[in-house]
Amino acid sequence: MAGNSSPQSDTPPPPRHIAIVMDGNGRWAKDRGLPRVAGHQRGVDALRGVVEAGQELGIDYLTLYAFSSENWKRPPAEIDDLMGLLRLYLRRELRELHRNGVRIRIIGEWRLLASDIVKLIEDAERTTIDNRRLTLVIAINYGSHREIVDASRQIAAAVADGNMSLDEINETTFASYLHTVGIPDPDLVIRTGGEQRLSNFLLWQVCYAELVFMELLWPDFNKQSLEQAVDEFHRRERRYGATSG
Repeated sequence: MAGNSSPQSDTPPPPRHIAIVMDGNGRWAKDRGLPRVAGHQRGVDALRGVVEAGQELGIDYLTLYAFSSENWKRPPAEIDDLMGLLRLYLRRELRELHRNGVRIRIIGEWRLLASDIVKLIEDAERTTIDNRRLTLVIAINYGSHREIVDASRQIAAAVADGNMSLDEINETTFASYLHTVGIPDPDLVIRTGGEQRLSNFLLWQVCYAELVFMELLWPDFNKQSLEQAVDEFHRRERRYGATSG
């Protein structure tokens, strides 16, 4: 995918791909004596602002962890609220995202969701498929362990059927069976809400990503927060297993 406009010569280029674990909606609401759904609603507003900020910063890919395969353990009422917000987001934001050149791509087992949500996702991906300004990847009903197991099963089946030899299995081959095929690995992972873990998010893909953990709750995350994380990214020395210079 072609990058965005070149930054000034004295400004380091932004990370090409930023992934975010959006954590803290429920605590944000609790701190204000509000129902959890109010935190999720405010979180959608933060999402909108971060997509705009990502475009302004020249980021090519932005991946957001919206709903994990483990989130089904939450109370049914909260799950219903989250699915309702997903419906609203896909219906209300699609036109603006498309107008701004954003491509939407959904990863995870989203085809297991309600049929109307599946159709909304299919429409969003089809409508924006040729957009090139920013690719917005949303992980829905996603779990990295399940993704890796599914990839292993597909590769094993290909070998068993005679369509692949053992010698053909390498890191590149394996990655081509993941949900993120065609998407570069994240350079930077941000997690809000103060927790310092990945929670089964892109475990294969983030092996050399820089991790930035922020105390800020997701509904309060904004462009300035994103810029702070990118500044921290630029202070890191990325050696990919080699020694420093």
